[in-house]
Amino acid sequence: MYARARAAALAMIAALSLTACSAGSTVTSTPKASVSASKDATTDAPAEETPTAPKAAKVGDTIALKGTEDGSKLDVTVVKTVDPAKSADEFTTPEDGNRWIGVQFRLVNTGTIAYSDSPGNGTKIADSEGQQFTSVLADISAGPSMASGVDLKPGSKALGWVVFEVPKASKGATVQFTMDSGFADQTGEWKLS
Repeated sequence: MYARARAAALAMIAALSLTACSAGSTVTSTPKASVSASKDATTDAPAEETPTAPKAAKVGDTIALKGTEDGSKLDVTVVKTVDPAKSADEFTTPEDGNRWIGVQFRLVNTGTIAYSDSPGNGTKIADSEGQQFTSVLADISAGPSMASGVDLKPGSKALGWVVFEVPKASKGATVQFTMDSGFADQTGEWKLS
């Protein structure tokens, strides 16, 4: 009897875990400017519909993201990247066999409530093989790092570099940003090349 009750409890926990991990989560790579398509109003002829793949966001593009709370929204832009990134000092360097990739993010609070987070916690970079790497605390010569704690009232913005340590042989393919230290349901993704 105890074994059946335990098995049922474990099955319920597993089902809830799967539901919690996948409920409503999305990854978007559609830049903000491409979200609404323009229509040609000068002709009465029906427009030909041709299926096109959505444009994937790249360096320089902005993606609109939502947080976990109502009114929590950011426009997130990957401004530029540096690969390999050089240390801002002679004391901190990547481990042997690794290199740093720097990604400069611009965050603009487009919501109706304050945004307060540690943006680096919600970032990941993936290589061409699909391996993902989280950010590291490092200052690079390209410019100031993103603050570890960012507080933005509606309309305010923040700019800074986030650094990732990857193997020298890895080719950076995409970078992701998720609000609320990675716990929001919506993730933005940009192609690096």
